[in-house]
Amino acid sequence: MNKFLGLPLIASVALMLGACSFGKGPQGDLVGAQDRPEFNPQEVPFGMVPCPGGTFHMGQTDEDIAASMVNMNKQVTIAGFYMDETEITNNEYRQFMNAVMQDSVDVLGQEYIMTELYPDTTVWVRDFTYHMGDPLMEYYYSHPAFDDYPVVGVDWFAAKYFCNWRTKNKNAAAAEEGVAGVPGFRLPSEAEWEYAARGGRELATFPWGGPYLRNTKGCMLANFKPGRGDYASDGYAYTSPVGSYFPNDFGLYDMSGNVSEWCDDAFLEASMPVVWDMNPTNPDDNEPRKVVRGGSWKDIAYYLETGTRNFEYQDSARSYIGFRCALIQIGMGTNNRL
Repeated sequence: MNKFLGLPLIASVALMLGACSFGKGPQGDLVGAQDRPEFNPQEVPFGMVPCPGGTFHMGQTDEDIAASMVNMNKQVTIAGFYMDETEITNNEYRQFMNAVMQDSVDVLGQEYIMTELYPDTTVWVRDFTYHMGDPLMEYYYSHPAFDDYPVVGVDWFAAKYFCNWRTKNKNAAAAEEGVAGVPGFRLPSEAEWEYAARGGRELATFPWGGPYLRNTKGCMLANFKPGRGDYASDGYAYTSPVGSYFPNDFGLYDMSGNVSEWCDDAFLEASMPVVWDMNPTNPDDNEPRKVVRGGSWKDIAYYLETGTRNFEYQDSARSYIGFRCALIQIGMGTNNRL
């Protein structure tokens, strides 16, 4: 038999086997793998608001009073993402702590949980000299009266751990329902935070747009330190319940004031000329200084500006630093999103 006569038969068999092995339909059509989890258009996660992607000028918008020269202007593009509407509250963080104490004591150890993840309530006494912080140390995290206040006394590592837990918690529920999970909650990059704080307003000094700290009725627009020795003119001597002031145009509350917020980036004085102009970020595990943004209840107005950069050491918990989570938008089908 001629050896070439069997080639058509061999090719036919190979084609049939290939059709089966590559998961094509009964008619030999290319239909994709059929065992994929269901994915509907990404819903806005509970407690978050969408920040549509876009281009903006990142950097200082007013006088660099400290002459730091660490936030020179640069035009960058940000992909769409979601961000928590408010800062993480005491009661939301308590849900995390309850879950960790129930499920992870054997793995992490109670000492690690209580020293590294549990909010350090002594910050109310340690952060300020000759300050009667004992009542806040005793009640701020534990008492129901403060459930809707932003959690503080949490360092950068604890905030990151919270984000990881939140992702696993959400995806475990998604798996039970047979749907695709979320990409992953995380701390926002510094660029994302500034973009979100401006709320779509180009070169806005404050999240509400204008350079003023009061509205036309004379009401303060954020929780901060209006003057020397004056902490209460804005309505609250210390922190305020989240969402007590007007949101910006993205619907985000307290992007200036109340508590400063951890970002994912390591702090670098020269980051502006170094990082890329598309979704810039500066991950550096060897740099212990991490970016904090937004100013707090104990800060003057300069630190509330959207273009003011600041940092804290990653293992330092403070009575004026909290955080909120971000989540990338995926599968949305526009050039502003991934």
